Amino acid sequence: MNTAFEIAKRMSFQKSKSNTSFIVKLSIAATSISIAAIILTLSIVNGFQEQIAQKVYQFWGTVRINAINGNVLNESPQLVNAIQQLPEIKQVEPYATQTAVIAYQKEMEGIIVKGINKGQAIPFLHMSSNLNQLFIEKSNETVLSQEIANKIGATIGSVVRVNFLQNGKVQERRFLVKGIYHSGIEEYDAEFIYIDLGVLQFLNSGSREISGYSIHINENSDLPNLIQKIQSLCPPNTVATSIEEDYPQIFDWIGVQTVNRNVAVTIMLIIAVVNLLTCLFILILERVHMIGTLSAMGANEQFIRKVFLYQVSFINWMGIAIGSVIGIGLSLLQYYTGWIQLDETAYFMKTLPIKMVPLQIIMVIIGTLMISYISFLIPTIWINKISPAKTIRFD
Repeated sequence: MNTAFEIAKRMSFQKSKSNTSFIVKLSIAATSISIAAIILTLSIVNGFQEQIAQKVYQFWGTVRINAINGNVLNESPQLVNAIQQLPEIKQVEPYATQTAVIAYQKEMEGIIVKGINKGQAIPFLHMSSNLNQLFIEKSNETVLSQEIANKIGATIGSVVRVNFLQNGKVQERRFLVKGIYHSGIEEYDAEFIYIDLGVLQFLNSGSREISGYSIHINENSDLPNLIQKIQSLCPPNTVATSIEEDYPQIFDWIGVQTVNRNVAVTIMLIIAVVNLLTCLFILILERVHMIGTLSAMGANEQFIRKVFLYQVSFINWMGIAIGSVIGIGLSLLQYYTGWIQLDETAYFMKTLPIKMVPLQIIMVIIGTLMISYISFLIPTIWINKISPAKTIRFD
């Protein structure tokens, strides 16, 4: 039997007149709270970053192709086919945008019309005549955002009027509201409606003009390298850029969350380690007489150090285990129930998002253990300064 281990176990868990048991329980609780808070912080920040980025990607694609001078492009099936051959590509979608005014009954609102191909899936389904999907099938159909629909008082089945300015003349088209989307990003919801791309091209004298291409890619693709491949296929005076470059304000905000996450995790990790060090110092001070007695009985410094390292290991492991269960449990509870709600105007989403990365959780556990054990060596240095004669005489 490991004598040092047995002594540490008895000191930690057996009831006695000393405060050792209370100190151990308090330290376990404090360590658990710190670990749980770290796991929750990582899960929440991961969720925010993924959800917001995915919303932008769903609306515009991960990569866009536009004209360098801001002019329109001519739709090219050959270019689409060439890009579609790349293994990283999931889908290439032409689109066109144009400012317009939408009206329903007596209400009017300035908007941006986004033309897309028929049958192309529209993200952020909120309400639709078909409950499972949202897309345009006919040239006289449109999909509004929930915000625009509320402003003009339109619902599914309403016939709205959209006024386009073409060559100095106003052209009115009537559209049946096929569905309503809601992205949660105010910049999009307040401006964009969807119609058939062919309608915009018809208004432009039946040309094949488009504003650009939205390109959706597979996960874990090498984006910088992929953009270079796409650019090599593009005609002159066009440029392929990542959506992050086109909307830097959103992705800069996402990047700031990484900094905030790292600062918060570092602070909580420091608190956990300082708590364990304080506990170890108190335990050593409370057991000064025991240290003197063990020394007088022939125990060397290494043996006594082992006793306290075992004792603080009990605290460390139990705190990390309990904290991990609490952190993962609360994360799963929020993931499946969504019981914590947010202000969508400020956070772009109604429910607190959660994304747990197993590797991150494992790294938190391993990192905490390594830092803790290295730190535990500091208080144990003081053990060799304890005189057996003085401690026994004092008792």
